[in-house]
Amino acid sequence: MVGTMPESTGVEGMEGGVGLTALMVAAARAIETHRHDALAQDVYAEHFVRGAPASAGWPVRPRQAPDGDANPLWGRFARYFGLRTRVFDDFLLRSVRTGEARQVVLLGAGLDARAFRLDWPSGCVIFEIDREGVLAFKHKVLDAVSATPTAARVPVPVDLRDDWAGALADAGFDPAAPSVWLAEGLLFYLPPAAETYLIDTVDRLSTGGSALAFEVKLEKDLMVYRDSPIYTSTTQQIGIDLLQLFDRDPRPDSQGDLAGKGWSTSVHTPFEFTRRHGRGPLPERNDALEGNRWVFADKLRS
Repeated sequence: MVGTMPESTGVEGMEGGVGLTALMVAAARAIETHRHDALAQDVYAEHFVRGAPASAGWPVRPRQAPDGDANPLWGRFARYFGLRTRVFDDFLLRSVRTGEARQVVLLGAGLDARAFRLDWPSGCVIFEIDREGVLAFKHKVLDAVSATPTAARVPVPVDLRDDWAGALADAGFDPAAPSVWLAEGLLFYLPPAAETYLIDTVDRLSTGGSALAFEVKLEKDLMVYRDSPIYTSTTQQIGIDLLQLFDRDPRPDSQGDLAGKGWSTSVHTPFEFTRRHGRGPLPERNDALEGNRWVFADKLRS
């Protein structure tokens, strides 16, 4: 193992903190799935929501959301997650279909069902890294509905505070072969040192022709948005105070670091994809999404 993982990343299990946010995003994907103009389909999402006592009463259909799309949480925020799902779906599929990479690594995979719902090319292997308890809940729900993966799927039950790179290698990952990485909804829960460690490790394990996508927040002071409708409605309706879960220390320049290591990078606002797809959130006043960025990177061949 190269380097040392910081002792605390703030990552928790399904029953608290970040685990509840995974259920929140699953509920948003379920709602998106049942929209007439859905950007993404995830038939498993509602089963995750219904399968956990903490979220069993949450909406999984647009008509079940109080005030419908006017609801800041189950309307605008849910549309954000639907858009994010579509954009990262497209990134993963495009990367494996147009390049040589057949290894896909989902960092902090949570309740991501991409191994089951996407049309992967032959030969793809999907590595899902997350805590053992999260993966156990996921397996229980998917087994109950007889879900079948559409590619080789390799769960890697390891805490991101531990030697996840070693666990990934033990699971069959080949650093000499191109790979595609995704850190969706993960980095802003981590302390800066943990983010830097993760990005450095991805770079170390990636050969030329590999690709990476991740999500960051650029705000220097998240508390400026403490009265944002997205944050207040999430706290009031489902008891998740996102601002208490996000790490509020100054963030590293991970995009710049990758560029310095030989990656070609691009940074986008979610609103760019809203305009491209004709669906999703647009900027508004006191906007908790204002600083969100989606970063895409390709490691150049030497």
